[in-house]
Amino acid sequence: MKKLSRNRFHDAILDSINEGVFTVDLERRILSFNAAAERITRISRTEAKGRRCNEIIRSDLCKRACAMERTLRTGNPVVNATTHITTSHGERVPVRIATALLKDERGLAIGGVETFQDLSQVEQLRKALEARYTFRDIIGRSPAMTKLFATLPLMAESESTILIEGDTGTGKELFARTIHNLSPRKKGPFVAVNCAALPDTLLESELFGYKTGAFTDAKSDKPGRFALAEGGTIFLDEICDLSPVMQVRLLRVLQERYIEPLGGVTPVKVNVRIIVAAKRDLAQLVRQGTFRDDLYYRIRVVHLVLPPLTERQEDIPLLIDHMVTKFNHLQGKAVTGVSERAMARLLGHDYPGNVRELENIIEQAFVLCRGERIRYRHLPQELRQTDSALHDPNIPCSLQGMERILIGEALQRHNGNRGRTARELGINPSTLYRKMRRLGISFSTQDS
Repeated sequence: MKKLSRNRFHDAILDSINEGVFTVDLERRILSFNAAAERITRISRTEAKGRRCNEIIRSDLCKRACAMERTLRTGNPVVNATTHITTSHGERVPVRIATALLKDERGLAIGGVETFQDLSQVEQLRKALEARYTFRDIIGRSPAMTKLFATLPLMAESESTILIEGDTGTGKELFARTIHNLSPRKKGPFVAVNCAALPDTLLESELFGYKTGAFTDAKSDKPGRFALAEGGTIFLDEICDLSPVMQVRLLRVLQERYIEPLGGVTPVKVNVRIIVAAKRDLAQLVRQGTFRDDLYYRIRVVHLVLPPLTERQEDIPLLIDHMVTKFNHLQGKAVTGVSERAMARLLGHDYPGNVRELENIIEQAFVLCRGERIRYRHLPQELRQTDSALHDPNIPCSLQGMERILIGEALQRHNGNRGRTARELGINPSTLYRKMRRLGISFSTQDS
């Protein structure tokens, strides 16, 4: 076949492929550029040929760690890296890329090839699916969370004071912000105060402000947080730690809607929505006599109880996907997800720190992860040390988590063969397939 005919034949094959494909020489200058690459980048092959690939494929990955440069330097392929490219029209397009080395008949490197798939439709489908389980910044699809999602708009429409109770790390401030953002006050400020962070003397001036001369260092007037939240919402976190004196001061504000700055003689009217939060059961504190019952009934007009993560385990994979996307953006990485063994361990953990603890675990794993997926070895040492849920009855693990661990380990023993795995587990292969889909177990079982 003549060289010209071979080139046309080569181009015809590349143009029939739906993914963008281009080849480069050892200097990363583009030699060929197929029709799909033209369509995705909005750049013609005539314009692309002869130019360096990073001038044409302007991706986020090129700025920090060019995949093609890495392949030409090390000889190792890059597989399934996700990033965004910027087209000639300035549009950002999500893509999945792969690179490989090109060699001649003698096995010597002569260049490289890169393929990239437009993920725009996949991204739209992902967002549509995620929207079913997301309420603004709150992630969840469990019955407990969907029930909360249904009530949040109703709470937001009201001006009533709201009490949010939940364990540490369940997202009390996030829910308060969401209620504010859904409310008629959304254009006003949202001011958050941690009542446990300051002693009474400082907390009082922080909440209500002070006038010049109120104390030695008061050289000018200072507005308090209630004044700064005028027209918006004030969020009082850890209200369970308020002293008896501050409980009385807050009760007067709730009853009269006036504040008195330190050193002031004239009450100041405030127009704010009040949302409070507590990590302890306030009703129990009232029974113990450490929290005023009249204040309790003032703040408990609308009551919201946030479930711990152990009661919404089906939300864990969704939360992990959200966190992986978040840390990819913050750290400039292209992690595609979590391995089977790591996911099984994460599902089996009891999370005393709830969502905040899970986020810390994923962030630490990102620091250690240098590949495409977070592996078991990237998890904190304390999780790996206590990974004996199958053998130690004292370590809590849900039935779903146990099932995922058992299936995942059996698949690893049989190198992903579902027939042999099903026989070992004593179930039908179709039952195993349904369980794998329900538990989110992929067919790839390699891990370390």
